[in-house]
Amino acid sequence: MRNWLREIRKELKLSQHEIADIVGISQTYYSSIEVGTRNVMVPTAKKIAAALGFDWQRFYEDEKTPAHEG
Repeated sequence: MRNWLREIRKELKLSQHEIADIVGISQTYYSSIEVGTRNVMVPTAKKIAAALGFDWQRFYEDEKTPAHEG
């Protein structure tokens, strides 16, 4: 589950459908990325990150590792 992704989207007051439209993917595909049931390809990760204003590499970070650990 990518709770951080959902939280960013909600802070911006955007729906999954709105983000999917901006990125050029289906709402179903976006939803599966957000809940973590599908991996996201780099080009799509970059588009989502640009739309929501975060570093696209965040999709590939280990969510169990705190940001200060390397």
